[in-house]
Amino acid sequence: MNVIVAVDKNWGIGYRNKLLVSIPEDMKFFRNETEGRVVVMGRKTLESFPGGLPLKNRTNIVLTKNRNYRVKGAVVLHSPEEVLEEIRNYSSEDVYIIGGDSIYRQFLPYCDVAHVTRIDHAYEADAWFPDISRMPEWVLTGESEEKTCFDLEYRFCRYERQGA
Repeated sequence: MNVIVAVDKNWGIGYRNKLLVSIPEDMKFFRNETEGRVVVMGRKTLESFPGGLPLKNRTNIVLTKNRNYRVKGAVVLHSPEEVLEEIRNYSSEDVYIIGGDSIYRQFLPYCDVAHVTRIDHAYEADAWFPDISRMPEWVLTGESEEKTCFDLEYRFCRYERQGA
């Protein structure tokens, strides 16, 4: 299973239920990685999308504690165990955990690959991704050249869980 995330210098991922920054090449990378695959997210992440609608050309799985929550075009589940059961129906390499922070924390132990866009700037954040660069079980196995978007520098990084 994969995780895909964009983080700032402090591993911040969001502020007030919005991304810290929108980088067109990162959005394209996200789309290319996840199209035709399964994305797992929390309700607030879904509601942060344009119109609060599921992502096109993907199987959208939404985790929420609200048993009355419904959304057209998505599978709505109510516990991490239900999500893990549902994703058994798909190839593990086709499943992407896409946030938010509590969803990342709950499912990171089940992931083998992390696609992390590392942004060389510190933003005000109220949501974070675990700093896997400091976790011995995660190893940086690939890194792009430094890229820029206006004056913002970033890199695409691939981390893999050792023994995965």
